[in-house]
Amino acid sequence: MTVDIDKTTGPADTPPAGPEAIKAIPVRHYGRYVSAVIAIAVFASIVYAFSQGKINWGAIPDYFFNDRILGGVGKTLMLTVLAMLIGVFGGILLAVMRLSKNPVTSSIAWFYIWFFRGTPVLVQLIVWFNLGLVFEYINLGPIYKDYWSSFMTPLLTALLGLGLNEAAYMAEICRAGLLAVDEGQTEASHALGMSHSKTLRRIVIPQAMRVIVPPTGNEVINMLKTTSLVSVIQYSELLRVAQDIGQTSGAPAEMLFLAAAWYLILTSIFSVGQYYIERYYARGSSRTLAPTPFQKIKANVLSLAGRRQ
Repeated sequence: MTVDIDKTTGPADTPPAGPEAIKAIPVRHYGRYVSAVIAIAVFASIVYAFSQGKINWGAIPDYFFNDRILGGVGKTLMLTVLAMLIGVFGGILLAVMRLSKNPVTSSIAWFYIWFFRGTPVLVQLIVWFNLGLVFEYINLGPIYKDYWSSFMTPLLTALLGLGLNEAAYMAEICRAGLLAVDEGQTEASHALGMSHSKTLRRIVIPQAMRVIVPPTGNEVINMLKTTSLVSVIQYSELLRVAQDIGQTSGAPAEMLFLAAAWYLILTSIFSVGQYYIERYYARGSSRTLAPTPFQKIKANVLSLAGRRQ
């Protein structure tokens, strides 16, 4: 006797259960909390220490836009730009000389870089300022003749001391940028009949700018701060003016804080300019450029507005 079994009867087919969602538990980094607490405690201690000092904080806004202070800021900016121009053009010339196959020119460039990078810029400024003790006159033949003290003004001393020193550093930056360009670019341009100077102007230097611009921006910011050294040669830049006002107003420490605030503002502005210049020369090296700070802010604002809707 057989029994027919109905295979259709039985529990209904149920769909297979999907994988359970993983409950991710973030790892707690207790060291971050400890370091944050320590950093806040140190910052609060510094603020408390300064609050206990006899500092006339009101003197800083009173003199912040003083005519003498603004004049010192203008001279600082002028000195930074002129000294960097001397340094950039001198550095390009020295870099080309250093890469030259002529042993005389390359040796001269090497000696210049070795000397000016090996001696402190403050010593160079003082030497330029005191050369009048050695040379009574400056005699360039029929072109120019005058007393050294009349010729070597504080401004000229500052430009020579800062500009010639900067040229030694810019020479190495420019040389690194020129060497970063593939030699095949130069060989191809020569094969097309381009001269050496035209190859440098149209082929090598435009490509080398990607390597030269970032450290040059750092040198500009460093030059802006280095101009404070010219206060020792009686040039009335920002630090010198702040010191003079501090002595007459009875607030020397406050005026130093004021000068530091102005240097911080100027370096911040220069840093923003450096960012956009680097972004400009990075156009050919990447398909998509990194968003600017304003673009990031705009994107965040739009994303927040979209979430609220």
